[in-house]
Amino acid sequence: MQMEKNLNSPARVRLTALFDEGSYKEIGSCVMEKNAPAGVVCAYGYVNGNPVYAFAQDQSVEKGAVGAAQAEKIAKVYDLAAKTGAPVVGVFDSNGAFMDGTVDSLNAYSLLMTKTAAVSGVVPQIAVIAGPCAGSAAMMACASDFVVMAEDAELFLTPSFEKGAGSAKAAAANGIAALTAADDKAAIEKARELINLLPVNNMACVPCMEYDAPAAAGGKDMQSIVDSIADGGSVVELYADYAGAAYTALASVAGSTVAIAATNKTQDKLTEADCAKLARFVRTCDAFSIPVITLVDTLGFDGTNDTELTGAVRALTRLAGTYAEATTAKITVITGKAVGPVFVALGGKYSNADFTYAVDGAYIAPLAPEAAVEFLWHDKLAGADNLAAKRTELAKEYTETLASAEAAAKQGCVDEIVAAEELRAVVASALAMLEGKRVTNLPRKHNNLPF
Repeated sequence: MQMEKNLNSPARVRLTALFDEGSYKEIGSCVMEKNAPAGVVCAYGYVNGNPVYAFAQDQSVEKGAVGAAQAEKIAKVYDLAAKTGAPVVGVFDSNGAFMDGTVDSLNAYSLLMTKTAAVSGVVPQIAVIAGPCAGSAAMMACASDFVVMAEDAELFLTPSFEKGAGSAKAAAANGIAALTAADDKAAIEKARELINLLPVNNMACVPCMEYDAPAAAGGKDMQSIVDSIADGGSVVELYADYAGAAYTALASVAGSTVAIAATNKTQDKLTEADCAKLARFVRTCDAFSIPVITLVDTLGFDGTNDTELTGAVRALTRLAGTYAEATTAKITVITGKAVGPVFVALGGKYSNADFTYAVDGAYIAPLAPEAAVEFLWHDKLAGADNLAAKRTELAKEYTETLASAEAAAKQGCVDEIVAAEELRAVVASALAMLEGKRVTNLPRKHNNLPF
């Protein structure tokens, strides 16, 4: 006799919202754990027509407690995803493991971490935090490519008495949650939106879709430039509340998914967190061959003491290595300032960008203009009646001559100079030409960039 299911359980309601109407089928619905159904619902189906596997922890059964049976059910989802090349969505809502004093729960989480790691970079993984997600479950969720968190959910390794320590707001501020949502229903909808933009696996092409015209070009701030390149209404910013200078988003250009990484979101200097944000995002996109468009407008790094500067060196080294290693299509656009090591990392002639463009009026230099004037034209400053005014005058001259986009183009450091109103057309054309890009790196186990 078939086991009676609680069709109104939070887990099944969430899976119904995730999958296209009437498309999902359960896996292992009769599995028992400690004389009750295992506290997770596993299923497969379609999301916007894309095949997807999913699991949703079930608070209505033993508070979603994790044991060996639940782990085996979820492990099967990952095994099927690996075999068929389909994304995995995990909905986390559990008060933790069965507290029976044995090591079984640790083995259960160990199995799940192994399965998560096995498909990392092979199929997209999206974690939806819809309720409590604690301890080892938090590690598993954070190992996903993207974490989407409901505002009333909790995410923590160990309980804290500090107010808001495990909140969605804290997770977003610390760069853990890529997206937050008002409730679990909205979080599920954001997961659907991500699936629509992601390839189904690391061997698949990026999605192609119908698109609307972008915003008119003309604005010089970062968001205006992004909106003038991307298709209308397609931009989904990720990690918006983490790191103030860096900007990361998925979008589409001429109907095809792209990644947009930019600087100067709210400030023109990068911190260690900004570098980490950009590196993580580019690494994720490279795993699934999503083309990366990088918009550079920064004076370099924000560091006032030895600790900050040392951290910046490590972070920039990791960022530069991530860009150099990435084999996906990469287009860099200097939209304003590109000074020193940042240009080396993101757009230098040998930084592995396929195309590097500069917008009219951009400048590229080893030093900030004021510093360059002190080094190069100190004699011109000597004896000036108004030193500050003279320094400003010479800095302007420097940016328009030695550090101009034209000078960089003449030296082959940028491929072309582009007018702002032509940027989308140029980027779209370059993306089309790079569609068939195939690059193989030297054989190795993995790189050894500094963490």
